[in-house]
Amino acid sequence: MKNTIIMMVLFGIMTSVNAQDWPDLNHFNEANEKLAAPTEEEDRVVFMGNSITIGWLKTRPDFFEGKPYINRGISGQTTPQMLLRFRQDVIELKPKVVVILAGTNDIAGNTGPSTLDMISDNIISMAELAKANGIKVVLSSTLPAYDYPWKPGMEPAKKIVALNQMIKTYAELNNIIYLDYFSAMADERNGLPEKYAHDGVHPTEEGYKVMEPLVETAISQALNSGE
Repeated sequence: MKNTIIMMVLFGIMTSVNAQDWPDLNHFNEANEKLAAPTEEEDRVVFMGNSITIGWLKTRPDFFEGKPYINRGISGQTTPQMLLRFRQDVIELKPKVVVILAGTNDIAGNTGPSTLDMISDNIISMAELAKANGIKVVLSSTLPAYDYPWKPGMEPAKKIVALNQMIKTYAELNNIIYLDYFSAMADERNGLPEKYAHDGVHPTEEGYKVMEPLVETAISQALNSGE
């Protein structure tokens, strides 16, 4: 009985601690501390995102190997969580460019209901924080999705099209690079075809192969922009 009570107390403490770190600030804390400051010649790029971003590193590690690319994707995250950790996981790493890919988990309601305006506002806030700290911004379109296997019936396709238009409009008005993955990957349903995502959301190796030259071009444009 005594051991059971002790275990329950410890479980309660651990649950409380985890609940307080809602944006998962601890996730990359150790990796960030070990990361050396960039050299003057280094074109450091941080990839900020969710499971699609971290899945890129796991599925196509060669794409990141030997490049000044830092992956800071956390599975399941929404834009308010990314915004809360943006200073720690992007600004303090002193990159020249940040590539932001976000929004689909908000539409899925992973951390509660979100309007498109709420999602757009969070993405804009990340972009403005980056620009205020001298970091060039690449705003990615949210990837196509016809349905979410973990939350079916959300009908995300039209919402993603609308969100991408909001992101694109903001980018154009503020001289920010807009990276259009959507047009290169969407099928006739405005979803991801099987060859690009077996579950309709998370890219396969073939899906990432489509994304890679697009992001490389966008990074190059950002590095060479006058803004």
